[in-house]
Amino acid sequence: MDKQHYLERLVLKLETHVPLPSAEREQLLELPLTLKRLEANHDIVREGELTKQCCLVAEGLVCRYKIVGDGARQILSLHLPGDIPDIHSLLIERMDHSLGTLTPAVVGLIPHEAVRTLTRASYRISEAFWRETLIEAAIYREWMVGIGRRAAPSRIAHLFCEFITKMTAIGLSDGVTCDLPLTQLEIADALGLSTVHMNKKLREIREAKLIRIRANRLTVLDWKGLCSLAEFDPDYLHLQPGAAKIESD
Repeated sequence: MDKQHYLERLVLKLETHVPLPSAEREQLLELPLTLKRLEANHDIVREGELTKQCCLVAEGLVCRYKIVGDGARQILSLHLPGDIPDIHSLLIERMDHSLGTLTPAVVGLIPHEAVRTLTRASYRISEAFWRETLIEAAIYREWMVGIGRRAAPSRIAHLFCEFITKMTAIGLSDGVTCDLPLTQLEIADALGLSTVHMNKKLREIREAKLIRIRANRLTVLDWKGLCSLAEFDPDYLHLQPGAAKIESD
C-alpha cells in the first residue's frame, strides 16, 4: 500500500472545493500516515470513545452512524476515498457517533498533533479543512430536508445523484456509471426508510428507466429525469467549476 498515493487522494479531494498552491500540496503529502486494512462492517471509532488521530478514507466506503434505543441504525453520511470524516475530532475528541466501514476498506490514521502542527503553520490548509467541515454541514442540511420532507422515490434518486456526482469529482466515475457498494438495507438506513418500502420505490425508479443497478454498479440512464425526480441541485456540494459536470442526454 503506497502512503503517498493515498495522501494524493486527500489533496485531490480538497481541490475539488478549493485550489491549493504547490507548497501546501507538498506539506499535505508529508503528513504521517499509518495504514490499516479493515473488513466490511468494522467500527473505526465508536460513539463515546476519545480519539487522538484523524481517519483518512484511502479505499472503500465509510459511514457515520448512530444506533437508537431499539437497535436500529441511522446512517448519517457516506464517505469516499480522500475524505477525513472525523476532522472535527481535532477540537471535539469524544465521538458523539460511530464511524465504520460499509465495504472492505483501507484507512489512514493521522495523529492529531501532526494535523494541528500543519494547520497552525499554513492558514491555507487550515481554511481548506474548515471549508470541508462547512460543506459537510451543507450536506447534512440537504439530507435533513430529504428525510423530513421528500417522498421516498425522491430521497432515493437524490442519494444516487449525490453519490455519482461526488464519485465523478474524485475521478472514480465517468458521470454515467460508478461502483455502488451499498445493500438495500444500507440505503434504507441512510434514508430513514423501511427495507420493504425502499425496495418497492427503488423498483419503480428502475422501471421508469432512470437507472440500472447490476452487480453493485450504478448506471444512470436518464440524468435529467433522475435529477428532476430528486429535485437535485449540486450547488450544496460547493464543487469547483467543472469538477463534476455531468452532461444530460
